[in-house]
Amino acid sequence: MNGAESLVHTLLGSGVDVCFTNPGTSEMHFVAALDRIPGMRCVLGLQENIVTGAADGYWRMAGKPAATLLHCGPGLANGLAGLHDARRARSGIVNIVGDQAVYHRPYDAPLTADTEGWARGVSAFVRTATRAEDVGADAAVAVQAARTSPGQVATLILPSDSSWNEGGVVGQALPVPAVPQADPHAVKQVARILREQKNVLLLLGGLALTEGAQRQAHRIAAATGARLLAEGSNGRIQRGQGRLQLDRVPYVVEQALAVLGQVQHLVLVNARDPVGFFGYPGKPSRLYPPDAAVHVLTRNEQDAEAALAALADELGAPAVAIPSAGPRPEAPRGALSPEGLAQAVAALMPEGAVIVDESVTYGRGFFPQTYAAPAHDWLQNCGGAIGYGPPVATGAAIGAGGRRVIALQADGSAMYTPQALWTQAREKLPVTTVLLSNRKYQILIGEYRNVGANPGRTAMDMLDLGNPDIGWVKLANSMGVEAAQASTLEALGDLMAQSFARPGPFLIELLI
Repeated sequence: MNGAESLVHTLLGSGVDVCFTNPGTSEMHFVAALDRIPGMRCVLGLQENIVTGAADGYWRMAGKPAATLLHCGPGLANGLAGLHDARRARSGIVNIVGDQAVYHRPYDAPLTADTEGWARGVSAFVRTATRAEDVGADAAVAVQAARTSPGQVATLILPSDSSWNEGGVVGQALPVPAVPQADPHAVKQVARILREQKNVLLLLGGLALTEGAQRQAHRIAAATGARLLAEGSNGRIQRGQGRLQLDRVPYVVEQALAVLGQVQHLVLVNARDPVGFFGYPGKPSRLYPPDAAVHVLTRNEQDAEAALAALADELGAPAVAIPSAGPRPEAPRGALSPEGLAQAVAALMPEGAVIVDESVTYGRGFFPQTYAAPAHDWLQNCGGAIGYGPPVATGAAIGAGGRRVIALQADGSAMYTPQALWTQAREKLPVTTVLLSNRKYQILIGEYRNVGANPGRTAMDMLDLGNPDIGWVKLANSMGVEAAQASTLEALGDLMAQSFARPGPFLIELLI
């Protein structure tokens, strides 16, 4: 058995059975092992950010890691934006990066790079398997690291001679580390705050946004009058009928300051204290009052649902039903608007849909219009590296096991990773992309004004996507994806309904 074969056997034995790949020469022995050994679903991406982003989306829905296969340091570098977003979303990924043979590295061949150095910025675990005999054991540790709560990027660097040399040993699957529990003293301290203080906000993130955790948070809020809010960007929120009508911290600084302005006690539940996405002249970095007290109920790796249940019990809070969000909206008609798009999604989405949101400026107000939608999951960009949406939608479709994925996608961001459409077609994935085509970097026009400037001709030329226009329908068709344009809410609704009835991907270019 060579090292590559021991790697495949170890991954499968550790529960990793999907590999998103973009291989090169140094990885051919690993590719050969994947070919010989049954059990691994191999999904090809045509650019490395498709691979890393898909692994991120897969974790968010499947709750277990996929492997990636990247070609040497430059291939890893191409995928770093996706890994950055995955790290911020707390997604577990077993990131496998080929490398020069150990004996060949001193010759400084063209693809030789500081692969470990590049990996460290996005990885909680980095290791180079320098001997075939160690590959299996190193892979088992990498899987364990990826599955460590709440999820981590683990990078295993695989020199090509470690793959082809004989002597590989299958690594024994290691236990998944237990999810740490909250400190009982923290539970009692937060209970005291809730009993004695006013203007208390529980800020929920990560594992606190599951349906079970939401039910416990609602017990607490109903008994104490505390407010509940989600972080501004979240890896996965369970939403819709039967779930809390949670809003999130606004992106715009002035709006966030208004929402958080009365907070006197901020309780973090698997969340960070809210700060601005960027620093702006004359605006604060922290989005809550400087004299507010901050309390930590759970860190992001701890069991939020258990901690919230313990807190509710400590308060003697009875179980209460989550209030109804009201009737499901009807499909809207007329001119396009952000509110109309959100209502169309809420009216037409199938039960159990997965929303992948990279709608950027157009979608900041989508949450209130979708409270009464059927139960669904909503995935957001947690790291801010744009182009996250198409790859994450691809991986989420595989991780969600056939559930319809609806990707709400800004056009400028989509041009970073359009190759994901090809993978969606190849794998026949149930992804409906609603492409928000305004032919400009609208968010950057707003950011330009945020720094106190008005864009002139030179600036607008750098923020304009309409010279020439991007032909999204033709682009999607060229990659095997059916597509059509819509310019009214009626046309949008018709195309969405048609796409949901089909087994594969579909793109709707929404002319906004």
